[in-house]
Amino acid sequence: MGQSVKTVEEFLLHLQGKGFQVEEDSVGFIYFGKHYTNAPDELVNVAIEVTLKAQKTFDGSFYVSFLENLMSNKIIGRKAAIEYAKETLLISI
Repeated sequence: MGQSVKTVEEFLLHLQGKGFQVEEDSVGFIYFGKHYTNAPDELVNVAIEVTLKAQKTFDGSFYVSFLENLMSNKIIGRKAAIEYAKETLLISI
């Protein structure tokens, strides 16, 4: 994934380009979580990525919970969000 921030839509297209098929109900849940938490696209994209790496599939409740944690802990930026995921043992990348 490049360093430039992609919109959620661009990130989902990127995932599709890599062969990951995002189901329509999952896309709806992704946007629900974005609006529910008022998270910026960068954190939404990280939450999608961490969800897929930790769960091996898209799990809506895991995604929203992780996004809520990022926002409540005032995590800013991709690097900090990945570090947070590692510190909380959600992923080991």
